[in-house]
Amino acid sequence: MNRIVGSHDILLVTLDTLRYDVAAELAEAGRIPNLARHLPGGRWEKRHAPGSFTYASHQAMFAGFLPTPAQPGRHPRLFAADFAGSETTADGTFVYDTPDLVSGLAKAGYRTACVGGVGFFNKQGALGSVLPGLFEESHWEPEFGVTSPASFESQVTRAEEIAARTAPEQPLFLFVNVSALHQPNWFHLPGARKEDGDSRATHAAALEYVDRHIGRLFTAMSSRRPCFALVCSDHGTAYGDDGWTGHRIGHESVWTVPYAHFLLDQEAAR
Repeated sequence: MNRIVGSHDILLVTLDTLRYDVAAELAEAGRIPNLARHLPGGRWEKRHAPGSFTYASHQAMFAGFLPTPAQPGRHPRLFAADFAGSETTADGTFVYDTPDLVSGLAKAGYRTACVGGVGFFNKQGALGSVLPGLFEESHWEPEFGVTSPASFESQVTRAEEIAARTAPEQPLFLFVNVSALHQPNWFHLPGARKEDGDSRATHAAALEYVDRHIGRLFTAMSSRRPCFALVCSDHGTAYGDDGWTGHRIGHESVWTVPYAHFLLDQEAAR
């Protein structure tokens, strides 16, 4: 990461609430072609979330604790705060001496921008202002939120505007919290009804919806210089698994998440 920071734009996309099993099934079935073409080997990496709900997980990720590979071992991190005794800071880790990754990248010369999605980014109260408050600029509109059937399209439009007006000489760190996977998501499945609620099938349809538009985001973020992209879930959610529903619980469907990071150059992203 010490070769990436400063030379590349950086994009962090959290597909809020996306389950690993659903993401893996859709990639294997060819149902998310725009994402799969960038996934190493066309597959998501299976990882464990650093938290079981949005606020906790993002606080950890912004401190450098991205989802951990779901296998035993000591896994070096891409980003880490400078603190004594860290066992996952390696030679390639970008180490910052600020309290969080966002300010660390700002100190390294990055413009930092957030396009929020779920309620923890809506800036409508003190709690919803904590995470977006880490960034130099932050954006949230009702059209970006969980109840909007066109949420991701609206978020991508804002991201395109941010990239377009960032000075060419200044690197950009853009964070997008994608709300479309979060409940309610029934409206993304043709023929689904509100009274029937959400399900694994509507969750999958929401991911297909995101895939139809994510190419625009990748193109915008690779239009100025090469871009290092991280795309992952912050946590999953249960749809009746073993009797459980929702998240902020200790269930496999919640703790297991999809993860990928990859480079975008100008031609590959188009």
